[in-house]
Amino acid sequence: MPAAKKKKSAAKGVTPAQFNKIALSFPETSEKLSYGSPAIFVAKKFFTRYRKTDNSLVFIVADIPTRDMMLELDPKTYFITDHYKDYPSVLVRMERITPDELKRMLERRWRQIAPKKLVREIDEKARRG
Repeated sequence: MPAAKKKKSAAKGVTPAQFNKIALSFPETSEKLSYGSPAIFVAKKFFTRYRKTDNSLVFIVADIPTRDMMLELDPKTYFITDHYKDYPSVLVRMERITPDELKRMLERRWRQIAPKKLVREIDEKARRG
């Protein structure tokens, strides 16, 4: 009897174009400058941005202990620079995540900062099918 085939996992790596497409797919997102660099906003709140210098994305987390846990659990994927040491933010190496992982990460963040009325409307629409 042949050995069971292992399910192929999704290839790791997100391109800048995929990042933009996924980040801008959320309702009320737009791209504008933040401190001279292109960034994605939800309404008027910072959502995320691509960092060309190290092919990473800026991801805001709940708090510094959460960030520190992520850094400890997977330092190959998550890191910070001195600029981010005092902020609840983590940098994510884009070659270490899949587009689906990126979408799930950003969806959690989007739900935290999007207008509550908009989140309720979308959830209600999804319930109705």
